[in-house]
Amino acid sequence: VRKIRVLMTRTELLWEEGKSSDTQKWSSLEHKGPYFPPEYEPLPDNICFYYDGQPMKLSPATEEIVTFYAKMLDHEYTSKEVFQCNFFSDWKEEMTKEERKLIKMLSKCDFSQIHKYFVEKSEERKNMTKEEKQVLKEEASRLMEEYGFCLLDGHREKIGNFKLEPPGLFRGRGEHPKMGKLKKRIQPEDVTINCSQDSKIPAPPAGHRWKRVQHDNTVTWLASWLENIHGRPKYIMLNPSSKLKGEKDWQKYETARRLKMKVDSIRKQYRRDWTSREMKSRQRGVAIYFIDKLALRAGNEKDDESADTVGCCSLRVEHITLHRRLDGQEHVVEFDFLGKDSIRYYNKVPVEKQVFKNLKLFIKHKDPEDDLFDRITTVKLNKTLNECMPGLTAKVFRTFNASTTLQDQLNKLTTGEKILSYNRANRAVAILCNHQRAAPKTFEKSMQLLQEKIQKKKEQIEEAKKELKEAKKAHKDKAVQRLSEQLKKLQLQETDREENKVIALGTSKLNYLDPRISVAWCKKHQVPVEKIYNKTQRDKFAWAIDMTDENFQF
Repeated sequence: VRKIRVLMTRTELLWEEGKSSDTQKWSSLEHKGPYFPPEYEPLPDNICFYYDGQPMKLSPATEEIVTFYAKMLDHEYTSKEVFQCNFFSDWKEEMTKEERKLIKMLSKCDFSQIHKYFVEKSEERKNMTKEEKQVLKEEASRLMEEYGFCLLDGHREKIGNFKLEPPGLFRGRGEHPKMGKLKKRIQPEDVTINCSQDSKIPAPPAGHRWKRVQHDNTVTWLASWLENIHGRPKYIMLNPSSKLKGEKDWQKYETARRLKMKVDSIRKQYRRDWTSREMKSRQRGVAIYFIDKLALRAGNEKDDESADTVGCCSLRVEHITLHRRLDGQEHVVEFDFLGKDSIRYYNKVPVEKQVFKNLKLFIKHKDPEDDLFDRITTVKLNKTLNECMPGLTAKVFRTFNASTTLQDQLNKLTTGEKILSYNRANRAVAILCNHQRAAPKTFEKSMQLLQEKIQKKKEQIEEAKKELKEAKKAHKDKAVQRLSEQLKKLQLQETDREENKVIALGTSKLNYLDPRISVAWCKKHQVPVEKIYNKTQRDKFAWAIDMTDENFQF
């Protein structure tokens, strides 16, 4: 801490200025409120929805929902039965009585003409003139200037998501049971505004009023509303690059670093718990071991309508299979469950003998749908962790293990191919944290184009070599070298893209990896930070870029 104080930069000094207490986050807050998406614009008269082969004029509210589905016709979502059922059910609720009497089956609905209309509109946008694009750019800048900033304690701070999300269809990730449901339009009457008492209260759109205006300086959000899919609150927050967000980030990673000093004693304790006389202590010991070793999320209790996703504490007997011996390894636990965002977690892990014995004990006389850890909860587990170290939660463990893995992998893997090395280290973290994605729809096509470039480059090298043989001139030799370097770069790109096809590198990079590790690595190996973080990410991690030298180690 003393060293950080000595290295204090302008960014940190800004944080120190009027630093908030644990409860008070700001003294004054003024903003314009959220920007509401434009009202629905009906389809032209010549663009029709057809039911059972007949054109049908729909009411504006019903037609708007039709356009959400029509825009997605070429997406795999609309081929899924759950998506179709949820959409049709929600759509019928918004129909007029007359429409509901007529429209009985989704299979008789024809959205193709509307889909074609929006495809053409999309093409028109792509083919806009430079002048037309400039007009749109200027309008976006005007909106950003008007709604995108607030005054926080006298400082002009950027707002993160000042535009409210327009209505549409919920997609979810993985096989989410609510995919296809209608995300309703947010009205000013749904929105609570938060600002300081002495500030100018933002004006709601004409003819509307806010749900409530409050002056709560213990929270950092500017506006809030309940989204209708899960009934959860959503917020307009400060931009990740803001003083408050940066300070919170810094503290988060410092807490994870503090765990380094405590982790050995915590590991000794949970090992002792494995042989405790109390079943509760044994279960807690095994659960913390899983959170530590596998970076599992703790898992939260959910209502019955949520997707059947689980974390460590909510694992059921059916989610694990015990193998005394498997694939040449002993005491293997096979995990198979849906984690956050309905992403499947599948892993076969050899565990210590005592853990294996405990798991056999935990599942004894239980049915498949029974809780594996029936004596502990997420709340109790996090309470235990906090007693071991103030501020310690399962999420801090995840941050600690992700950042430690990145640091170790960078130290081991960094070779001449710096970016490939970095992405491989990042991928090790993404695999640990189970950050998966579906292969991009355009993957095969983009790989084919890349392979064609590689083949063309090889042909150019062969041609240049022939010319070099005939000419034996220095500039021809340089041309071969240049083409060879270009080929190598393309081949590295191909390897990198293939290896990252189904791994989401961005989630861990933004949320679990101490950015100082990456910044220090860039400085040590003369890699421009721009190669690792884009502009938005550099703004978010400005504090790390400012304060870190090449000798930083997590």
